[in-house]
Amino acid sequence: MRRETKQRQAILRVLRNTRAHPTADEIYEEVKKEIPNISKGTVYRNLQVLQEDGSIAVLNLNGTLSRFEVKRHSHYHFRCERCGQVFDLDEPVNNEIDKKVAERTGFKISHHQTEFRGLCKECQQPSK
Repeated sequence: MRRETKQRQAILRVLRNTRAHPTADEIYEEVKKEIPNISKGTVYRNLQVLQEDGSIAVLNLNGTLSRFEVKRHSHYHFRCERCGQVFDLDEPVNNEIDKKVAERTGFKISHHQTEFRGLCKECQQPSK
């Protein structure tokens, strides 16, 4: 059983209060507002602990820094190719894909991660 620390609580608060999928450095900047003397190393270590215990998920999207989110239900993500923002998609996860790949390959599939890419609504707007 892990100890609940004020640092972990602050990190979880930051992640619960955003849908932006922040990087470790962005989380550090937010937590630092609440705990001014916190170090980046402390934030990184606590992110690792929270990931290992299943409280948060890390998104290692191709071509970007790792981003973090509080673990909720399984879902897909969309990444804007212009601004780099990552959005949750309210689209049911197709678990049949896992079964099909497992049957075809003999692999034991735990899950899959799909990333949709394109332009977000804001980046589709013509320049003013």
